Amino acid sequence: MDLLKYDLDHILYLWFNATMNFKNPLAMTTDALTRRQLVAGAVAFVGCAAGSVRVWAAGTEDGISHTAESIHQEPVFQASRKRVYETLTDTRQFDKIVHLSGAMQSGMALGKSPTEISRQVGGTFTLFGGHIVGRHIELVSNQRIVQAWRVVDWSPGAYSIVKFELTEQDSRTKIIFDHTGFPEGKAQHLAEGWAANYWEPLRKYLAS
Repeated sequence: MDLLKYDLDHILYLWFNATMNFKNPLAMTTDALTRRQLVAGAVAFVGCAAGSVRVWAAGTEDGISHTAESIHQEPVFQASRKRVYETLTDTRQFDKIVHLSGAMQSGMALGKSPTEISRQVGGTFTLFGGHIVGRHIELVSNQRIVQAWRVVDWSPGAYSIVKFELTEQDSRTKIIFDHTGFPEGKAQHLAEGWAANYWEPLRKYLAS
């Protein structure tokens, strides 16, 4: 608004200097008309600029999503935190989860890439024949796993965030699970996929 005030003051200042240099009435009449036009134009300018500020502010506000989808689940397993953590981060053990998964049992074509899971923060993982890929963001032994996680057919560069928080409940382990940042409209499909391809086969494996 300081910039707008400066522009208006500058216009009126130039007009005042110009009109004071005219001596004949006709020039003054003509100048008076010009003054009215200038004032009207300046008011219109201020109004348009203020409107632009309002539009920009509205656009900024619209850039904040208040409806982003997310998934929160809390499955419980009859096993220690150590065993659950090891199963989720060990290539050999998780490969058995893949073979027990609903996707594999249904005959879904998942690709031929072998299961690979790094044990290092920043390391990559490839799951379900290459259908799921990503990278470890945080690994806290027997407590927490945070991953940048994506399905291979998502748009290039599109990654979601998954977090597995492991908590003890007597002899059992609860995974407090959160999944955010995935493409719009995928929540239901992904929520069902976590149940069928992670939690159910994990229960079967831990019970064996």
